[in-house]
Amino acid sequence: MPIEYHSAIGTAAWTDLRRSLIDGSISDLRGTPRQKTVGAKTYWYDHFRVGNRTVDRYIGEDTPELRGRLERQAEIAQAAKQAERDRARLMRVLRAEGYLFADVGSGQVVAAMAKAGVFRLGGTIVGTHAFRCYEGELGVRIGFDQSATTDDIDIASFERLSLALADTVEPPLAETFAELQFDPLPAMESGKTWRWRHTNRQTLVEFLTPSFEEDEAIRDLPSLGVNAQSLHFLNYLIAEPIRVPFLYRSGVLVQIPRPERYAVHKLIVADRRQGGPNAIKAHKDRAQAAFLIEALAETRPEDLAEAYQVALEAGPAWRQRIAASLKRLPKTADLLQAVL
Repeated sequence: MPIEYHSAIGTAAWTDLRRSLIDGSISDLRGTPRQKTVGAKTYWYDHFRVGNRTVDRYIGEDTPELRGRLERQAEIAQAAKQAERDRARLMRVLRAEGYLFADVGSGQVVAAMAKAGVFRLGGTIVGTHAFRCYEGELGVRIGFDQSATTDDIDIASFERLSLALADTVEPPLAETFAELQFDPLPAMESGKTWRWRHTNRQTLVEFLTPSFEEDEAIRDLPSLGVNAQSLHFLNYLIAEPIRVPFLYRSGVLVQIPRPERYAVHKLIVADRRQGGPNAIKAHKDRAQAAFLIEALAETRPEDLAEAYQVALEAGPAWRQRIAASLKRLPKTADLLQAVL
């Protein structure tokens, strides 16, 4: 089926919502913004005092856009209440335009994690919940068959980034999940917790991190205060994530992978799952990849070409996985070949 696009009104509303949420992320600074350089990167922190101690609360990586917002912080803070009302209005527009909204269960969990600082501290939503967000990012209509979600909410982050930021979620995620009636699931390694399941629903929250070793062991994510299952190929997916609205209540600011990397990564993951107990998921992976690649080939061919080339140059294992999935998707293979 041909790609269908949202109206100019819906696209404008989604863009305004994202801008408002990003502005709002610095509206509640408690102190003075300060820079810290860690290795080759510079980060901004909200530096303030609590009693007899000073606190550095992570704001974000240094970019011209962030510096501009920090310069306008007083103006943004003054307009915060009106901005919240505006976001509620924009959500009504998006609902009327037929955008996909989160269910209450998923929305509550994502909003609670955002409030604790998960996405501010590098957490990135991966999986179908991220795929649904591309409806706004690309301005395309995503149908029910493409967007039907499992109850899983997968959050990925880099272990090295988690160490470098020197900041942590507040309150601890174990407390957040307990309040939402999630129980930790036992892991093979004693004392390691990387999955929580809701006591009454099937909702499962999992934490993941890239594996740079031969094995895929359980690692630590200090800034999030959790452990994470490490996976190969995940570093490609969550490099340079983007911030977008998660459509729940008046909007929640989250991080997701770039759509072109998500699409190519799904080709890799689909082949890893092929033939095993996750074969149904492999079919879904290929369907999502095919849909995004078709949309990107039309709207962002340069971005798609770059992401595809990076994956091909990553090594023979990457090329083999991609080629195996593309054998099942000849039209998608042709589109990728055409953008190179």
